[in-house]
Order: sequence, then C-alpha cells, then structure tokens
Amino acid sequence: MLEFAYLPKTSSMSQTAASQLIIRGITSSGQIFRPSDWAERLAGVLSTFGLDWRINYSPFIHPVSCDRVKCLVVDTKLQQVDSSAWGFITTFAHDNDLVVEPFSRNISA
Repeated sequence: MLEFAYLPKTSSMSQTAASQLIIRGITSSGQIFRPSDWAERLAGVLSTFGLDWRINYSPFIHPVSCDRVKCLVVDTKLQQVDSSAWGFITTFAHDNDLVVEPFSRNISA
C-alpha cells in the first residue's frame, strides 16, 4: 500500500490503495481556498505547451470542478514517476490545509 506523505489517512484509504487522489479547494474548516485558479496554476507547474501553443497538462494531474469547487485530481503513479513533483503537490495540500480524498472516477477525455 502507498503511504501518502502529509495526507490524512481515512478508513477507505487504509482499506484499498487509491489510484487517484482528489485535492479539493476547500480547507478542513470548510473555507473555499483562494485564489480561484489555484488548481490550474498547480497543474500548470507540470504542463507543457504543444506545437499548437495550447497547454498540455501532465497525464498525472488534472484540474477539475466538483460540486462547483475547484479541485485537482492526482494519479498516485506520479509518486514513482516524479517523487519531487509528488512531494511538491502533497506538501502544497498539507500546508494549505486542503481536503484530500481517494478518487476513483476515471477523468480521461
């Protein structure tokens, strides 16, 4: 089972290893996290620009909106592929007291 540095352990997390996590733009006290484009900014750290000058997000992180809240879905494979990026993202979530949960829905386009 994967251990998630700085992330809270929930009963569902301890029973099965999630293949994706969702970092919600809500603090543990229920406050909306600002700035409103935080998920796009964080995903942009691992993005590239294609030949068409459009942004291409990493296959391991995707900004999404869930229940009108900005979120970031993170594939746990990132931990093996780029441990520095994984550490940056998990530390960001911890330092900003963001809600982190297992996520099982496939978000591929």
